Amino acid sequence: MIPTGTERLILDTSAHMPSMTYRMSEEKKVKQAVYKILQTERYKYVIYDWNYGVELEDLFGKAVSFVIPELQRRITEALLADDRIEAVTDFSFQTEKGSVTATFRVQTIWGDLEAERTVEI
Repeated sequence: MIPTGTERLILDTSAHMPSMTYRMSEEKKVKQAVYKILQTERYKYVIYDWNYGVELEDLFGKAVSFVIPELQRRITEALLADDRIEAVTDFSFQTEKGSVTATFRVQTIWGDLEAERTVEI
């Protein structure tokens, strides 16, 4: 069939797409999603959408006073992209020579969980 120019392509952009994870038991899905998001560098892998993952590689070599608030902002932003996560709170930071570890609470639609991420600086 040759298009005549009178047909209109209508895309439904209001459809809600759920976050995808690998097959796991129901109670572990969100914990796995948090882990995968925090372990995936954003913009590095073509297979992932640009909204997936967290940007941490460029923090290498930066001052701790810059890294701590930036780490909190970037982790929060990355996790809130998942529709199952409602909030990221209660951040605490531990610095050791060459690294910063962030520990925080992730509030999900199924309950809260603790998570952490270490960044080499």
